[in-house]
Amino acid sequence: MTRSSTGRQLSTADERRETVLRTAIGTFAARGYYGTTTAEVAKAAGISQAYIYRLFPDKETLFVAVIEHCSRQMREAFADAAARATSCEPTRVLHALGEAYARLVVDKNLLLVLIQATCAASEPAIRDAIRSAYAREVEYVRAVSGASEDDVQEFFARGFLCNAMIAMGADEVDAPWARTLLKGIRHY
Repeated sequence: MTRSSTGRQLSTADERRETVLRTAIGTFAARGYYGTTTAEVAKAAGISQAYIYRLFPDKETLFVAVIEHCSRQMREAFADAAARATSCEPTRVLHALGEAYARLVVDKNLLLVLIQATCAASEPAIRDAIRSAYAREVEYVRAVSGASEDDVQEFFARGFLCNAMIAMGADEVDAPWARTLLKGIRHY
């Protein structure tokens, strides 16, 4: 038995579930919801496809669990950043949260899964999961920062722009459009 990122003890099934979720993030990030099979996730996780179905009844349930897993990672990063913020002033807290997000998405898989989830939002369960994830993030950011509605909206708008720029590798492009869109965006 091992401990999860939240410190609770995991059984073998829980450990496998966590492994599958971590592995599925990379698999879904690369090929999206529609382009990824459970067989690919199982192979990447080093388990059988039948075991995937013991943990998750279908691909949609697995993808929803991946969205929730990514959402937890963001909330944990935001909570750590808020605790370390140098001031309670809303702008400082938002800056700390943005810094935490920039560090979190060094591994592009999390942001690519969020983009893929948005693209697959025509599926009701996925739409509900991505809506719930963003609802939790927005309400957490609003509560922890004390920022105005406009500032919270700007924070998330900048995050969406950051996701798009990182996903397309705009930081590798030396052109006026890329410099304009990357201005002020932190990425590592």
